[in-house]
Amino acid sequence: MRRFLASSIGVTCAAALALPLAPSGAAAAAAAPGGTAPAVTRAAVTNGAGTPGSTQSLPLQPLDPDRASGAATFGLAPRSVRPFSLVGVIWDDPAAELHGQVQVRARAADTGVWSGWQDVETHNADHAADPETAERTSGRARGATAPLWVGASDGVEIRVRAESRSGSEAEPKAGSESTPLLPPGMRLELVDPGEDPPPQDTPSEDTPSEDTPFGDTPSEGAENPDRNPGEGTGENTGQPTGQSPADGSAVIPADAPRTGVMSAEATAASAVNAPLAPLGATEIPALNRAETEEEYHVLRGTEAAGQEANAGGQAPRAEPYIGPRPGIVTRSGWGADESLREKSFVYTDKVSAAFVHHSASGNNYTCAEAPSVIRSIYRYHTESMGWRDIGYNFLVDKCGKIYEGRAGGVANPVLGAHTLGFNSNSMGVAVLGTFSSTSPPAAAVTGVAQLTAWKLGLHGMDPSAKTYLTSGGGNLYGKGTQVRLNVISGHRDGFNTECPGGKLYDKLGTVRSAAAGYQGR
Repeated sequence: MRRFLASSIGVTCAAALALPLAPSGAAAAAAAPGGTAPAVTRAAVTNGAGTPGSTQSLPLQPLDPDRASGAATFGLAPRSVRPFSLVGVIWDDPAAELHGQVQVRARAADTGVWSGWQDVETHNADHAADPETAERTSGRARGATAPLWVGASDGVEIRVRAESRSGSEAEPKAGSESTPLLPPGMRLELVDPGEDPPPQDTPSEDTPSEDTPFGDTPSEGAENPDRNPGEGTGENTGQPTGQSPADGSAVIPADAPRTGVMSAEATAASAVNAPLAPLGATEIPALNRAETEEEYHVLRGTEAAGQEANAGGQAPRAEPYIGPRPGIVTRSGWGADESLREKSFVYTDKVSAAFVHHSASGNNYTCAEAPSVIRSIYRYHTESMGWRDIGYNFLVDKCGKIYEGRAGGVANPVLGAHTLGFNSNSMGVAVLGTFSSTSPPAAAVTGVAQLTAWKLGLHGMDPSAKTYLTSGGGNLYGKGTQVRLNVISGHRDGFNTECPGGKLYDKLGTVRSAAAGYQGR
């Protein structure tokens, strides 16, 4: 199936309006005892979208062995640090695994009260780019635990305890060929998501109006390891700000763009959604069924025109099986710092399947905090783990709100890094939270069903059907294996992993039937 949106949409005046980003800062602290790497802080400017976020990276130190088991332990004693809200542990080799337990305590910034010990999910290597892809072999990727959201904190303590292994140490002895239980180069990452973007406001003089043409100046390029996606242009479909008949005050549409000057990266990330929302829009609005079907034919206009021409212009227009488009918060809406990701977009051929995940970041967040959680995961994926962008194509919070993930256009087949071995011809949807023993909220399950009904419908897929994907290599299926999967699958269907948690996995049957119903099947 052809791509529905242009892979790279030019924006007139974008080059003139774009402001260069300040380079990321890195402040090195004094070297830690024992000659280990120093603590560093990584920060980036967010184009005025909100207060910049940052990452503190602290090397872990050897601690006294566990008294009960004698297992080697690394960590950090309780300490005050700069504000953060999300934690994770990274290490040098992305292929290495952490065989042990990671636990953290955090001190709440507002009350000064320390939390109890919280477990961090250590088995996270299955959320990654496929083997032998440029993202996987870039030299920047690192091994990592799943991220854990702890809320606004200013103190931390961590312990990493190796599994008990008779006659072995956590670190191999000189000349030994045994695999270490704890990987070398472990660091604690403390992520501050920064503050949310400011409320929407009336477009400024620098904001392109609805009459400004978008399509003359090339923006960021698109990449595809398998093919050269078609080029195209888009138009700004923004609406002018209306006037309230009661008091004359401005009425700001839900999909109104952010004010101020947009960077080249932010412009490109928004422009690929131009057929669906105005440039700089913070949300792609929901459509009803009739509007969605009309949009479907517009997005597939080239194919439809060709079919009609082949039939002498007399072919009836078939109505698609597609769910009404749900509202989607854009990257601008959740405050993505576009300087963190790689500039180009990478696509796959189509979306034949959707893999459902849980973020394993915990359930201790409010729906109002969801954008901060996503900014934190995004920063963790890019800065800490060395990925090109956030790994998931979409995210859904506990209230059912849907968020755009990896940049490239929500209607496009963007290549993600979510299901090791099956990222091609698929999309990854992560529900924010941990659902191993906690049931996902009904609103979140509904959000996944609504999203997949629409996105899979764009690609002609039946959510209740089966499909075949080719494995790129993993621990369940060897590279090149043709695998028959549900069109809506859980992460564990393609990789031996606990994700998306047993409780969420049990809801996938409900998701499939609901999504098929939304498509009118």
